[in-house]
Amino acid sequence: MKQRVVAKQPNSRMCYVCGLKNPTGLKAAFYELDNGEVGGRFLLGDEYQGYPDRLHGCIAVGLLDEAIGRAIRPHYSEEVMGQTAELRLRFRAPIPLNQPFTISARITRDIRRVFEGTAELKLADGTVAVEASGRYFSLSGERLSKEELERQEWRVYPSSDDPQELEI
Repeated sequence: MKQRVVAKQPNSRMCYVCGLKNPTGLKAAFYELDNGEVGGRFLLGDEYQGYPDRLHGCIAVGLLDEAIGRAIRPHYSEEVMGQTAELRLRFRAPIPLNQPFTISARITRDIRRVFEGTAELKLADGTVAVEASGRYFSLSGERLSKEELERQEWRVYPSSDDPQELEI
């Protein structure tokens, strides 16, 4: 189902998943969607291979973990993000390299200092390749200083590749 992108989320400087200046990182972009979820679209090449022609499982895990950790942001006016406490996964299908896939994540329970969420990685044909669920500690404004966020270059970086909608 297509969802309209309502906002792009920030990237950082050196995070392995979203860091734009990390030479070995994924440089992933995540978007807030009109249904309250967070999503992203990805196309990863041979440098992320596990078994021949397949995405390494740890890369899929990193993207799903990041998506759930970010899914809390649209629900608060202050800067909030998640730190993983527990993550469960179910791999259902291999993820081919050099073919697009999407990730969508949502919050299923929020008790302010801890939240839970789920996410899916879907192949271009709609097949769910990986499901994730987890519990996260909320890191909010009292634990994230503006100075530290600025030092990490935590901000939105607009791009001409930013989508107007995502098929999730």
